[in-house]
Order: sequence, then C-alpha cells, then structure tokens
Amino acid sequence: MKFLLTSGGITNKSMSDALLELAGRPFSELNLAFIPTASTVESGDKDWLIDDLVVCKNLGFKAIDIVDISAIPKELWFPRLQGADILFFEGGNTFHLMYWIEKSGLKELLPEMLKTKVFVGVSAGSMVACKSLDMSTSERLYSENIGEHKKDEGLGFVDFLIRPHLNSPYFPNVNLKNLEELSKEFSDTFYAIDDNTAIKVVDGKMEIISEGVWKKFN
Repeated sequence: MKFLLTSGGITNKSMSDALLELAGRPFSELNLAFIPTASTVESGDKDWLIDDLVVCKNLGFKAIDIVDISAIPKELWFPRLQGADILFFEGGNTFHLMYWIEKSGLKELLPEMLKTKVFVGVSAGSMVACKSLDMSTSERLYSENIGEHKKDEGLGFVDFLIRPHLNSPYFPNVNLKNLEELSKEFSDTFYAIDDNTAIKVVDGKMEIISEGVWKKFN
C-alpha cells in the first residue's frame, strides 16, 4: 500500500515528486478522485479546498473527478473510485469523514483498492489513515465538532498518529509547546507536521518529505 499523508495538500515540489514516485507514471496518464466529504460539514470560506483542486489541476492529471461518498449511493461512487489511480481525501472534519467511510462501505473496500491505488490525505484525510482519531486531543487542538460521532477508531493503515498544521496561524493551539505537554498524557507515537511536510508510507516503510518543520513525539 502507498500513502502520502499531508497537512496542507501538495504544497511544494518535494511532495509532488514523492507523489510522482508513488504513482509510477506521469500525472498526465493518471486519474485522480477528489473526495471532499470531510469538508462538506464545515461552514465558512472554502478557499483552501479550491486551492487544493487548483494544485491538482496544475499538476496535470489526465482527469480529476469529485466524488462525495456522503452524497451519492455506492453504485455511483464505487466505479468512479475504481477508475481512479489516486484517491485524494480532502481535509475538513475528521469524525465526519470517518463516519462516512464506514457508513458508505468504503472502509471494507479500501484494503483491496489500495493494492493498486495511491492514498493521498490532507489533514483530516491523513488522520483517518491512522489507528486512532484521538478524539479528545483533536477537540483540544483543532476545535473539531464531534457531534454525534463517538467512535475513536481510525482505518489503522499506519501505526502512528498525525497532528497536522503545526505552527499554522489558523490553528494556534498546534504548537510544539502544547504538543510536548500532550505527549506526556499518552504513549502513542505521533508526528506533528506543518503544511510543507508530508509522510510517505510504502508497504509500512515510512519517510518524511519536508521543506518545512516537523517533530516526532513518543
């Protein structure tokens, strides 16, 4: 399985080069499925989502499909994801995204799909790939609205946790001092990554791709 787990999307050449390596073919030959589900429950300006779509367009993919697994039935979204080479899980609300990955039935299908596709995560899209959503910490760091979603289990594709948006002005609680204190409260390994950093994982082997700042805790 191949993953590129980012904080703020494909924000620099190191990340785009890493994605190209994971895909194994030029972007012009690849289809990308952009999954905006995590964002649909979030109110306010969506310029960040538009920026991510523009980046994908500028990379020159053969085709970009937008597939919201919470808005259409499986018989519509499944063949569209099957036809994609890259599954791009956009950011937003982690718990909303995980809820729909489970409710839609995608959770059971992903292990087989990811034998031939690349998983790209942005923020929430990266966090759901981890073994846990770490509900209490997400509330404190990101002020996420959990709502009715009470399950804390992630997809478990990687055995560490991710704390995106390190040092971002939009998430003032996500700084090294706060994260150092949080690391004392539980023993799980987690990576704090800024918006110029990604984690590449190939068959369980991980590599940090960064033109920014990151730190491993525990």
